[in-house]
Amino acid sequence: MWITENHLSCEKSRLATLTHQRAVVSGNTRSRSPELRGVGLPKHSLQAKVRPFDRDGTVWEIIQAAGWPIWPLIFASVIALAIIGERAWSLRDNSVSPPNLLAQVVQELQQSGATPQLLARLSQGSPLARILAAGLRNVKASRELMRESIEETGRGIAHELERFLTTLGTIAAMSPLLGLFGTTIGMIEMFSAQTPAGLNPVQLAHGISVALYNTAFGLVVAIPSMIFYRHYRAKVDALIIAMEQQAVRLVDIIHGARAA
Repeated sequence: MWITENHLSCEKSRLATLTHQRAVVSGNTRSRSPELRGVGLPKHSLQAKVRPFDRDGTVWEIIQAAGWPIWPLIFASVIALAIIGERAWSLRDNSVSPPNLLAQVVQELQQSGATPQLLARLSQGSPLARILAAGLRNVKASRELMRESIEETGRGIAHELERFLTTLGTIAAMSPLLGLFGTTIGMIEMFSAQTPAGLNPVQLAHGISVALYNTAFGLVVAIPSMIFYRHYRAKVDALIIAMEQQAVRLVDIIHGARAA
């Protein structure tokens, strides 16, 4: 009887100890933050893992994560941005083909004729003014000679309006290839992370970031460049047609085929 009571007392003490340990473990689990429950790593260790994806990262940190293949894309983006700005300023309608220029030239021509002052002023003016000046220099010649001089000047003006557009189109076509090159470099680093000693997680993560950043940045540069390239090519074609129509009308007015 004494042995049974002693055995029961030991079992009760053992159960009390287990209950106390479970309460301590449960309290520690509830005291953890929700994202750390069930995870054996300390909180600072998890923060270190997510640090590369923190929203507070600077542009320089993104460039470092993208690796050295990002620099050709950055250089191409700067050139494309400069061309887009320069063409936006140079291809304005009022600066290329002023709307009332032909009427002013015809009025002055009827009043004073093709004076040297008029020709000098038109030669230093807008592209349309230079085309009209080419026709007025041959105002006393035949219609065919006057048209030939206008067409010759117009070809030079068209080449001038298309300046830098070839470079912009080249950047639009080459940027995805530069991004693909950076992706290839990143994949090479990813495969190089596997060594005989084991997998290098730092090198693997850097290879992934190089591949993804270069792919994304290549598209970011290529898409706007292609959009503006197409836009400016269409705008140049429209300006050339408009100037050609104005020049033909000037020829017809001078030779009496159309009323002023």
